[in-house]
Amino acid sequence: MSVPDLLLLRDDEIGLVTDLYQLTMFAAYRHSRRGVRGIFEMWFRDLPQGRNFLVAAGLEPAIAYLLGLRFPARQIEALRGLPAFSGLGDDFFGALRRLRFTGDVWGVREGTIVFPGEPVLRVEAPIEHAQVAETYLLAAVSFSTLVASKAARVRLAAGGREAVDFGSRRAHGPQAACWAARAAYLAGLDATSNVWAASRLHIPAAGTMAHSFVLAFAHEEEAFRAYARTFPERTVLLVDTYDTIAAVERAAADPELGFVGIRLDSGDVATLASTCRRLLDAHGRRDVRIVASGDLDEWRIAAILGAGAPVDAFGVGTRMVTSSDAPSLQAVYKLVAVEEPGKRLRGVAKRSAAKRNWPGPKQVWRRRSPGGEMVEDLVTRAGQGPPHGPWEPLLEPWVERGRVIAALPSLDESRTVTKAQLAGLPGRWRSLESAPPFPVAFAPELRAEEQGEC
Repeated sequence: MSVPDLLLLRDDEIGLVTDLYQLTMFAAYRHSRRGVRGIFEMWFRDLPQGRNFLVAAGLEPAIAYLLGLRFPARQIEALRGLPAFSGLGDDFFGALRRLRFTGDVWGVREGTIVFPGEPVLRVEAPIEHAQVAETYLLAAVSFSTLVASKAARVRLAAGGREAVDFGSRRAHGPQAACWAARAAYLAGLDATSNVWAASRLHIPAAGTMAHSFVLAFAHEEEAFRAYARTFPERTVLLVDTYDTIAAVERAAADPELGFVGIRLDSGDVATLASTCRRLLDAHGRRDVRIVASGDLDEWRIAAILGAGAPVDAFGVGTRMVTSSDAPSLQAVYKLVAVEEPGKRLRGVAKRSAAKRNWPGPKQVWRRRSPGGEMVEDLVTRAGQGPPHGPWEPLLEPWVERGRVIAALPSLDESRTVTKAQLAGLPGRWRSLESAPPFPVAFAPELRAEEQGEC
């Protein structure tokens, strides 16, 4: 499996990208639970307010992390210097130095529509290995899913218009910008302004110019001409630095100025787009596209298009890559079963109010109508088949005993999955408006079982 470097951070650093208690538990497991195998599952407790679905993403970064997890000498020395580990001996540090993931991984394909309570990832491994991975796995999967889910709504709102990720400058850090670009493209956006994502992930690159470029020249027209001379076949003019209408009028009337688009980044976009379209057409610039940007999200895009604005493309940034209306997901990664040497698998579960979960490893099944529309989901014990009928399993095996056993889909393939999944989601749940929860049932044996052998 080829994994882009930035999805892993640096090989000699990723072990430390965790919470302290993961490592203290690792030490305690080594002392008291050696040889025990743990099964952990990840799912989302609920949907953000006003949302009807999530788009699962982050499986590739998660697997890349597990297979690349190491604690080289420099990390070991860093840990020795922390007071929390001052009383520990060589068994702990040696176990970290030798750590290689030897477990199994099941997960839903990236781009799959998922709902609360449905496992999206299952890790089966020596319990200390599965435990120490919790922090990174939650961060990778929940953030990628967060952005992919928001981007899918942008895609639905934009319809057939082009939508581009412009969010790198407002993402919560450079790595978040790269992961966000990947998640947004997976969810259906057409391009990104992020050069790393374009060069390393082969996502189409897109961009225009900044207001600073216009301000660097004495006259706006001079800035336009300079950029057009440099990029004669790619120039998109940013026209709202001073007077939007005047800028479009002058640019459209200049027979020597070649440009393929204009960008509106402020003001009443719907009204400006209509006026600019008339001006461009009047000067024979019918092929010039109108791009809108500036604090857009699915709601603003829907409003702009609902007003009949002739916008051809949208650049979406801050509100998408930060998912500003719902900046986090209630993702959890919980132990659901343990297997002690010489004993049968034993299901375990939390029973605390509002955070209860079902014990044992599980599978998620989806039933569709003859026309391909999603009808309902069913969560059962792993290894138990669904009721008779056209049910499809969502969790698939990807890693067995530390080795990849199924080729991970390419980013373009995952993008195709998302498109098909959204097309199969009934209209009431594709809507930007809140809908009743999608039907997700839990098999009776899960509800009846408390804690015991699986």
